[in-house]
Amino acid sequence: MASSNDKHIKQYVISVKVENRFGVLARVAGLFSARGYNIDSLAVSATEQDDVSIMTIVVRGDDRVIEQVKKQLNKLIDIIKVSDHTELPTVEREFVLLKVNALPSKRAEIYQLGEIFKADIADISHKTITLGVKGEPENIDTFIELMRPYGIKELMRTGRVSLLKE
Repeated sequence: MASSNDKHIKQYVISVKVENRFGVLARVAGLFSARGYNIDSLAVSATEQDDVSIMTIVVRGDDRVIEQVKKQLNKLIDIIKVSDHTELPTVEREFVLLKVNALPSKRAEIYQLGEIFKADIADISHKTITLGVKGEPENIDTFIELMRPYGIKELMRTGRVSLLKE
């Protein structure tokens, strides 16, 4: 049963620039888990500076608790900057590898869908095709849904990365 607070739950995209040190990821993730929030996706990457990493965290929650988490993140010693990308103009990308059943009678359809999404054929066998697609998160969602009827055998999706637009 949904609670009356569910209407206030939304998806947040938080960018956290950190000093590249042992244990920082665990401390950042711990702030979310301590409040009972499951992280939908987490991407950690190097930046233009060797000693700095950036985390893009996608999490669902309510405004009040996410604000508290952001304030507590800012207090951690290894945190350089916390940015909420949720309602700002951004460039976002994800990548998915998807292995789908590929009966000979369906291969042309699968190839055609792959072309629409600019998919790379990563692997092919007698029974399956593995496709790789990069793009905006919504396009990745659509690609996955269109591939479901063919029988997805395996799926691996990266976390979202996000940069603010100028």
